[in-house]
Amino acid sequence: MELQIPNPLLDVTMLNPGDLLELTGKIYVGRDAVLPKIVELSRGNGLEQMKIDLQGSVIFHSAVSVAGIGPTTSNKVEIEESIVPLSKAGVKIHLGKGEIMPETIKRLKGENAIFAVIPPVTALIKSKVIKVKMVAFPELGMEAFHEITVQKLPCMVAAVNGVSIYKER
Repeated sequence: MELQIPNPLLDVTMLNPGDLLELTGKIYVGRDAVLPKIVELSRGNGLEQMKIDLQGSVIFHSAVSVAGIGPTTSNKVEIEESIVPLSKAGVKIHLGKGEIMPETIKRLKGENAIFAVIPPVTALIKSKVIKVKMVAFPELGMEAFHEITVQKLPCMVAAVNGVSIYKER
């Protein structure tokens, strides 16, 4: 479903988990360091002073770097605790990755807002993994060296024959 954003009139009751959205328009980008500050600004007239209009907006849980823009985990305390207050301030769509708490999900409904994962890469990869085996450095936890067995894991060739998809445009 294509959505023009921001969209203050978006009725999220027409959406279902698993729906694919294509967003066109402006998106705010912030993560754990800045979102609590945006919440504070929303409690007064700080957003207006900074010319930030959250009505019908989208916030992508990410940072902007030269390496690109990708989602960060949305259930980090600083991020998840910002979701409901920013929804009250007008945000309609929160983009990120990972699961959020059931209480946050319930409270989003009351604010006519949604949480979406973008891109759904983590969920896609997880759905293609059949087996996970830690093979070295267990003391590193999730950053240990693992072997995974996958089935039909999609990927895109990014560089071949001296040419890259990341060339300057």
